Amino acid sequence: MQKTFTYPKFEFVRPPELAEGRPGHYPVVVVGAGPVGLATAIDLAQQGQSVLLLDNDDTVSIGSRGVCYAKRALEVLDRMGCGESFVQKGVSWNVGRTFLREGEVFNFNLRPEEQHQRPGMINLQQYYLEEYLVQRTQQLPNLEKRFQSNVISAVPGEDKVTVRVETPEGPYSLTTDWLVVADGARSPIRSMLGLDIEGKIFMDRFLIADVVMKADYPAERWFWFDPPFHPGQSVLLHKQADNVWRIDFQLGWNADPVEERKPEKVIPRIKAMLGDEREFELEWVSIYTFQCRRMNSFNHGRVLFVGDAAHQVSPFGARGANSGIQDADNLAWKLKLVMEGKAPATLLDTYTEERGYAADENIMNSTRSTDFITPKSNTSRTFRNAVLELAASYPFARALVNSGRLSVPSWLADSRLNTADTDSFAGQMIPGAPMADAPVRTLQGEGWLLHEAGNRFQVLHYVEDASAIDADTAQSMAELNINGIDVEPVVVARTGQAPAGIKTLIDTNGCIAQRYDLQPATTYLIRPDQHVAARWRAFDFQKIKAAVERATCNA
Repeated sequence: MQKTFTYPKFEFVRPPELAEGRPGHYPVVVVGAGPVGLATAIDLAQQGQSVLLLDNDDTVSIGSRGVCYAKRALEVLDRMGCGESFVQKGVSWNVGRTFLREGEVFNFNLRPEEQHQRPGMINLQQYYLEEYLVQRTQQLPNLEKRFQSNVISAVPGEDKVTVRVETPEGPYSLTTDWLVVADGARSPIRSMLGLDIEGKIFMDRFLIADVVMKADYPAERWFWFDPPFHPGQSVLLHKQADNVWRIDFQLGWNADPVEERKPEKVIPRIKAMLGDEREFELEWVSIYTFQCRRMNSFNHGRVLFVGDAAHQVSPFGARGANSGIQDADNLAWKLKLVMEGKAPATLLDTYTEERGYAADENIMNSTRSTDFITPKSNTSRTFRNAVLELAASYPFARALVNSGRLSVPSWLADSRLNTADTDSFAGQMIPGAPMADAPVRTLQGEGWLLHEAGNRFQVLHYVEDASAIDADTAQSMAELNINGIDVEPVVVARTGQAPAGIKTLIDTNGCIAQRYDLQPATTYLIRPDQHVAARWRAFDFQKIKAAVERATCNA
């Protein structure tokens, strides 16, 4: 049925373990080459770790599957060196509209302020996302990929994990210091280890139809409640790349998933929506149910779970892949420091703490969205319909409309890795906040703040004139190394150039100063995943040292 995409074929390459007849050993093995496994492997490899990536398939995902990637996920992919490909191919959008029957009752804008590089969201079929990530892996010589390699056993030990792999040419074993599990919602490895996952299964069915057509609809998210072409149910419309449109039809729990997939059932639904005169072709059809659940802990000794293997949500709000990419963002720098002996293994407990908090937040929002979209009692349906009727005329009701609260980054305000403020600040860039973007100018030309941040700890120090920075401060900044952890010094200024060895970012229009409430001498400590760790109104080496130690569990 696929017409717009040619699936790559990943050949099986005979591993040395089969030739030599003995187990190999690898510092870190990632299982699963979906978006989250690929992102985790890339993040670790570009930070200098040797990574082996295993996947049981020989191509990328079949069908569009996850299609919405939020601004924060795009910024993480930028940090991994591959965001631009997604944005160029994808359909960028910021506006979503919600309809009751034929009338609009509510709309929103995901990026209400300017001076950010990335849009609020892009739509792009998952097979493109995976293809571009695989292309990025080819640029990293310390990342080895093995396709058609199915993990059939994983046995954790105190100092390593033993893994058994089935291949077209027979099985073999290997060992690894760390096993990262990204093998999806059904996670065979999670089942092998007998680990828990708890939550709620939703009793409803939805039909996905990817349709190829030329349409002049705007690049927006459109969501209907009780439309005349699908009465009593909901429908969602998204534009994707290659003139492919994603349509989701709510079917109800009693719908027969086998029958509803048949073209003779799908095509009339689409014609009723689009009108008989519009030409279209079916590209991909799927029926899905969903659940909101998560593991109690994402780290189990030397086995670490990411993405859908660790937590699942309903698709409303695009919180699945976006959350998983942020898992990779959170885990990789912590695992790197532990592997290098620069942080204790207890740092990995904060991966569960921080991303577990994010999972709970996603599950809460996803559950509320699902309960609003698919009310299961007459009372909740009456409430939902009243909210929708009122929203067309009364602003207070619009806040209650919930067709899917869309993915936003988690604010880790309560993380134990933060150093609490001791000085007064305005604005949103509190310890634990994901960094806000802003335009900058460097020696290389115009750019963006987030392209200059990440992959390492950084100290951002603000002065009006970088060339006039205090000499003692400049020397201290140039010598920042705390317990073997290099901290990159960065001067943010209105003009000038800092001494050699210190990166200078020119705040071209005062946007950074405004968003970070910068005054002369204001200093920020930034984590490798672009979250604020601490901030002060003056540069103080001892305070920075203590904050880095706290942020790496070395305190």
